[in-house]
Amino acid sequence: MRPSPIFLGILAVTVLGGVLAAFGDVTTIPSQKYDPLIIAGVVLLVAGGWVASLTLHEFGHAIVAFRGGDHSVAHKGYLSMDVRKYTDPALSIILPLVFLIIGGIPLPGGAVWIEHGRLRSRGVQSWVSLAGPLSNLAVGVLLTLVVALVPMTAGLVIGLSFLALLQIVTFILNILPIPGLDGWGAIEPYLSPGAREFGAKARPWAPLVLFAVLFLVDEASLLLWRASFAIFDAVGGFSLAAQYGQDAFMFWK
Repeated sequence: MRPSPIFLGILAVTVLGGVLAAFGDVTTIPSQKYDPLIIAGVVLLVAGGWVASLTLHEFGHAIVAFRGGDHSVAHKGYLSMDVRKYTDPALSIILPLVFLIIGGIPLPGGAVWIEHGRLRSRGVQSWVSLAGPLSNLAVGVLLTLVVALVPMTAGLVIGLSFLALLQIVTFILNILPIPGLDGWGAIEPYLSPGAREFGAKARPWAPLVLFAVLFLVDEASLLLWRASFAIFDAVGGFSLAAQYGQDAFMFWK
């Protein structure tokens, strides 16, 4: 299960963004008139880090499914950590990145096709679904700890803090019990046949309705961000730094 060159390339872009953010003029941060070097660094760090976390999210689904009995995921290339195996390039990477840049909300982007009949139990099916969002939560907590414990420049602090916050947002969105999202997948094995049939019919459009509500209804978006910041703060996150990071990432606003 050696990481693919594509994944290593994504990590390289993320590291480059971190280096640029680290060497930018940090005196511009409090005024929110960011040094172009910090803007470029934060954009590359957050965008690259988000695509890398998307890969880890889908790999989490795949590795739990493999250990739970569905060995077909190996033949499909899901254990290679090659983001191309999980996605349609336009719909699963480019479009979510556009939404992330425009609205700051990370849409789920990838998908792995699990043969549920091969899984050993309903509990395994639930853990397969939960593995993805839990990986985002773990990355968010890890980044938060790195910011708290490792000395670094303010430019890198704001970029990593915003990336950590996005992992919390992604965790909350994916854990919602809505057809098409991982939260529904976690409870689906325990639902009645009628409820599962409803979920199958709603799966193609339910997430689209959710994201339309988030973009069009300010109260819904505000609730999402409040919940995300509450968890972020609870695990030791630096909220002001994350807000500065979001401002630098969405520099045109």
